[in-house]
Amino acid sequence: MDRRTMIVGWTTGAFGFAAAALAANQTPPGSPERVVADAERGFASTMARRDFGAFPPFISEEAIFLGNEGGTQILRGRRAIAEAWKPYFDGAQAPFSWEPDLVQVVDSGTLAVSSGPVRNPNGEVTGRFNSVWRLEPDGRWRVVFDRGSPVCPR
Repeated sequence: MDRRTMIVGWTTGAFGFAAAALAANQTPPGSPERVVADAERGFASTMARRDFGAFPPFISEEAIFLGNEGGTQILRGRRAIAEAWKPYFDGAQAPFSWEPDLVQVVDSGTLAVSSGPVRNPNGEVTGRFNSVWRLEPDGRWRVVFDRGSPVCPR
């Protein structure tokens, strides 16, 4: 049993609220998962606010974004990613939005994965994003890998 399992088990047994919070995909304030989820939400808010200048600092200098609409483009590095994403910031309305519904952090606290739905301007789910975050030497979490995928038809 790892330390987190022990803490969650103790908290659930002692207070009864942790299970409900985790079931609702809400993590305790200050937990590594909450910090990464908040970073992901901050990243997504740059698109919603139409603030391109705030977008690149969430991306690692050595990041790799995999795929585009055709699934073949690989973008390497903060500058190339920012240049490719700049057109998404044009116009008054964001062409899509995203928010994490799953965040997991490795026990060392230095890598994390986040995933969640991508929505069009009407709020319809059109895809799912998957990002790997790294805690960098300056203490900020930044995306190092990103890949989106379309929603599977029913």
